Amino acid sequence: MKLFKNMNIENNILNIGGLKVTDLAKKYTTPLYVMDINFIEERIKEFKDNFKSKHFKTEIIYASKAFLCKGMCKIIKNMDTHMDAVSGGELYLIKHSNFDMQKVHMHGNNKTYDELLMCFEYNIGCIIIDNYDEARKIVDIAKLKNKKMKVMIRVNVGIDAHTHEYIKTSKHNSKFGVSVYSKQLNEIIHLILKCNLLEFLGFQCHIGSQIFEKEAFLEEIKILIIESKKIENIFGIKIRELDIGGGFGVYYTSEDKPIPIKIFMEFLISTTEKILAEEQMSIEKLYIEPGRSIIANAGCTIYSIGGIKETYGGTKYIFVDGGMSDNIRPCLYQAKYEAIVANRASEDRVQKVTVAGKCCESGDVLIKDYLLQKCEVGDFLVIFSTGAYGYSMASNYNKIPRPAVIFIKDGKDFLAIKRESYDDLIKLDINY
Repeated sequence: MKLFKNMNIENNILNIGGLKVTDLAKKYTTPLYVMDINFIEERIKEFKDNFKSKHFKTEIIYASKAFLCKGMCKIIKNMDTHMDAVSGGELYLIKHSNFDMQKVHMHGNNKTYDELLMCFEYNIGCIIIDNYDEARKIVDIAKLKNKKMKVMIRVNVGIDAHTHEYIKTSKHNSKFGVSVYSKQLNEIIHLILKCNLLEFLGFQCHIGSQIFEKEAFLEEIKILIIESKKIENIFGIKIRELDIGGGFGVYYTSEDKPIPIKIFMEFLISTTEKILAEEQMSIEKLYIEPGRSIIANAGCTIYSIGGIKETYGGTKYIFVDGGMSDNIRPCLYQAKYEAIVANRASEDRVQKVTVAGKCCESGDVLIKDYLLQKCEVGDFLVIFSTGAYGYSMASNYNKIPRPAVIFIKDGKDFLAIKRESYDDLIKLDINY
């Protein structure tokens, strides 16, 4: 099990950001998401410091689907970083966080007319076009509003990154984008260029998530640049910007071998510079879109142990007061995590257990067959690296209220998102 640099153990108790987990659990109750702001800021700075080129500008776009709230928007704003959105709800939240909307990039494979309308009304920085039908909607809205908009096109380069099937996003049969080899790509570009209100910047691509190999990005960059040069020649235009997405793998368990950010970023820059030189081509700006790799390890979830049961078949269950309602990833992706009994943190791991949640599903298992310290009802269990896609994918399944989110910064804790109440669960219901 790995303790991150913002964690330590004192007097048998796990501390996060200088604060005892036991104190946090008692103050806010459980389940509880904990996010370390210092950790997040250091990670963003590491990306920004190492993703630089002497030949073109660079920009970090935070992939907000990993975790988004007003407090997170404030962090991204303070770090002078761009942000993306994939829905009207995300756009709305970002807008109402006093974020600079010119630094917002809108993604999505099926943006509704109303969502595209919001992009124009909010005057966002760029829309990433997914398909021809969407391009037609954008042209219509631009003419209706008589407003300009910068656009890019999401393309698939056919890279099969070695990751879970559900999070591969650039195979030729992916629901996202259009193939760089498809005739439809030229049709979309032609449609854009005919509208003098749209400014075509270039191409965006995202090959998947939890990627631990540099070679996949090398192939992506190579194909993007070569095909961009062909488009320049066909249409007599300049491709000014390229966005190579994110998906940089992070540590969840000892099975994961993430590439250090500095090494990864320097590789992306040197690879792009080299291939551009080989193709005698230039760009003005290169983007990346880290989300999970910024936020995952900065977050954890604290649970209370409510029951311990050993089945006739020999499985020893540790029951916690959360589960798939606050972390769907183990069910959805067979994601694996590491954990610790926070108030017995220095003790030996002497029992193999399965950590299960309280939802009425046999699949509500957070960690399976895992060595853990001896524990009792009332102890606190911490699952690490839940900062990405924990709260953002949480649900009210079984009418379970979503947990609170607290932020930690400089040894102080404060509430970022309130815990849902039972009243919150029924506030949209209508009696008839």
